[in-house]
Amino acid sequence: MNPFLGVIFHWLGGLASGSFYVPYRGVKKWSWETYWLVGGFFSWIICPWVFALTMTNDVFGVLRQQTASTLWWTYFFGAMWGFGGLTFGLTMRYLGMSLGMGVALGYCAAFGTLVPPIFKQFMPGLPVGASIQEIASSTPGQVTLAGVGVCLLGIAIAALAGFTKEKEMPVEQKKKAIAEFNFKKGIMVATFSGIMSACFSFALTAGNPIGDAAAKAGTSTLWTGLPKLVVVLAGGFTTNFIWCVLLNLKNRTGYQYLASHVKEEHAHHGGTGGSEHGAAAVAAAGKVADLKIPAFANYLFSALAGTCWYFQFFFYTMGETQMGKFSFASWTLHMASIIIFSTMWGWILHEWKGSSKKAHLLIAGGIGTLIISTIVIGFGTYLKSKM
Repeated sequence: MNPFLGVIFHWLGGLASGSFYVPYRGVKKWSWETYWLVGGFFSWIICPWVFALTMTNDVFGVLRQQTASTLWWTYFFGAMWGFGGLTFGLTMRYLGMSLGMGVALGYCAAFGTLVPPIFKQFMPGLPVGASIQEIASSTPGQVTLAGVGVCLLGIAIAALAGFTKEKEMPVEQKKKAIAEFNFKKGIMVATFSGIMSACFSFALTAGNPIGDAAAKAGTSTLWTGLPKLVVVLAGGFTTNFIWCVLLNLKNRTGYQYLASHVKEEHAHHGGTGGSEHGAAAVAAAGKVADLKIPAFANYLFSALAGTCWYFQFFFYTMGETQMGKFSFASWTLHMASIIIFSTMWGWILHEWKGSSKKAHLLIAGGIGTLIISTIVIGFGTYLKSKM
């Protein structure tokens, strides 16, 4: 075990997750459900199988030897996490990258980090490294728990920054950076997303026997988490696939996957300055324009976004293998690093442009607190490695 290396891997996973939504900004003339599902094929089906088949031994044999219970719970919690992933995309639409990820991942960090050790306290057979009592009874564990607390404080500060921004900035300014900015709707979606996304931590825990079997099959320790990602992400894909197809049917957007052109109706409102001008306006009203869909570019950007999102899990499982008894802290490290990098993108994309100095100081303070939390958690795992 190498906790320091584990922290590095979690930061790389955070970079991938904090950046994944950026390529979607290049998609044109596609509905949200269309590009989300295309990206999802790469995130949850193509990449998991490609990397598991190329970097681990006997994937099919490893999966065949699992009990129905192991496969079911790994898949089930993956499907529950899928609801979080689905609404996570909506959170980005309504709150932007920096605030959206900050609020959603706040819930995710708390539930995903603390609930498995708490459950182990009452369910000793649960495949979690240590119970909350065992963790709290040692100095390294206390330091690590303190790091979790600092992380949650940082998330609260980041959310306060977003609330301040909402109150201060005019609607026009917010719409320039985030076309569908809606704080109230975004907060509700982010809350649901964060709580459901915590199920990913449970899914990985339920899939531990798959990782053990991969190790026995001769797979290097770093890659033993890849086979269980195949099952977890299949669950996530199921949820997202059903919802996106339903939206395609409801919104009549299914044609976009194969279409090269889209028809858009343009309603022009002419003035009353003259009968000729008014007649032209009436003729133009309701005119349908035939616009080209950049299909190749849309598939490329969606594939890039989906692949980038997969890499958060790729690096997460690598980091988890290095954390030892304090692997429960992996979730907090992952969440904090995502918020740090997503906020960086928020600044680059001018999501906070026009907000007050107070809002800027709050978001900077929140990010600084999150960085400190990762250092504290890293120190806790370092102390454990010396015992």
